[in-house]
Amino acid sequence: MNSGNDGESKTKPTPESPGVLKIIQSILAGAFGVQSDKRRQEDFASSSPWPYIIAGILFTAGFVVMLILIVKMVLAGS
Repeated sequence: MNSGNDGESKTKPTPESPGVLKIIQSILAGAFGVQSDKRRQEDFASSSPWPYIIAGILFTAGFVVMLILIVKMVLAGS
């Protein structure tokens, strides 16, 4: 009663779109340099790079704004 399609679906995994939490974890791990090889392979196997690109740009912009605010606070206190 096996249709034969079960073996094909197991040998050819279809890339899934990553969830928001998975993207955030990958961006943060990549930023700190602790990304595992398994996670990196999963990221590159996803269907589209755009979620990672957009999240990376937003993270970088937020990081730069945070640094600017910290420097302004430090300079205002001295």
